[in-house]
Amino acid sequence: MLDAAFKAFSQILSPPLRRVLWKSVGLAVLVIVILGIGLQRLLAYLADSGATWAEQAAAAPYDAWGWLAWFLSILATLGIVTGALFLMPAVSAFVGSFFVDEVADAVEREHYPADPVGTALPLMTGIVEGIKIALLSLLVYVVALPFVLFAGFGFLILFAANAYLLSREYFDLAAMRFRPSAEAVALRKANSGYVFMAGMVIALFVSIPILNFATPVFAMAFMVHIHKKLAGRRTELIEPVR
Repeated sequence: MLDAAFKAFSQILSPPLRRVLWKSVGLAVLVIVILGIGLQRLLAYLADSGATWAEQAAAAPYDAWGWLAWFLSILATLGIVTGALFLMPAVSAFVGSFFVDEVADAVEREHYPADPVGTALPLMTGIVEGIKIALLSLLVYVVALPFVLFAGFGFLILFAANAYLLSREYFDLAAMRFRPSAEAVALRKANSGYVFMAGMVIALFVSIPILNFATPVFAMAFMVHIHKKLAGRRTELIEPVR
């Protein structure tokens, strides 16, 4: 597994994956900026509206409530910046769905030239998978957030959930290039412990600021190696003894 992680990380800056990396980073930054601006505007609007309502209800000077609204807007902005770090798994899952085949093709041709290259997934299949995992990641974030704020145990919940969700998405996408969806899921479930441990490597990667923008490229490259290893092991197990 460490060898697979090293191969994936070392190939990130190779010419074929470097182009994918820049596109992936650009899209991830764009998504985060759009989400951040939208949420900041919404929270600022709610804070200003709340201040106006409070001024009318309490008959207090507008300046006092205006300063309160400004303060709450600043807190909201800081919260969104911090929240972006937690939302990276969801953004990664969505962004990664656009580039899975480019990454997988490069890894398979570089490290497994004697093996057949996988079949590219339909674009909508990858996007739908990415959206599903992104929404699940957001749900996990919302559920775990109170525990993060009031107890450090929340970070462990987020880490374990991200490991499971990201390993599930990227392994399935790597496996479905060579087998039907049901068979890919069956292979993952048959090796659930190993795949989850691989997901912990991705969860650790995505938790590192700045570096986590490369998560879609690293995760897909990494899971191509993991799938190749498990698929080879499965072939050895079912091959008849002669």
